Amino acid sequence: MTVTIYGLECKSTRKARQWMKKNEISYVDRNIIKEPLTIGELQAILRMTLDGTEGIIATRSKIYKDMNLDLDELSLLELLEIIQKHPRLLKSPIIMDEKRLLVGYNEEYIRQFLPRKTRKIEWLKWQTKNNLLVEG
Repeated sequence: MTVTIYGLECKSTRKARQWMKKNEISYVDRNIIKEPLTIGELQAILRMTLDGTEGIIATRSKIYKDMNLDLDELSLLELLEIIQKHPRLLKSPIIMDEKRLLVGYNEEYIRQFLPRKTRKIEWLKWQTKNNLLVEG
């Protein structure tokens, strides 16, 4: 599965890239300023969110405040067109593959992108370290 990191040049996006490299996970890096997301790509991201547009919009960003947007007054297409023109409205990074999505960098949640075998090995190591293995 191909992991894609959509992001701005910010600390969180750099941390996500470093984490992927450290864990030897290949990824595609996409600077959303230099290459804005298409409407179709934005729709694909939204299909995977739990919170819809609220999950991906950076409501604390300067551009969001300057634009004085009322998300409830916009149609979905209008909002997607605005995001396409103003990619800084998106939280960064947005990390995804075919099955998983993570918005923002979180040391715990990014682990979902580790291969299952790697997660299982780490879980067994943790159990052994903490004497939690159950004999059966």
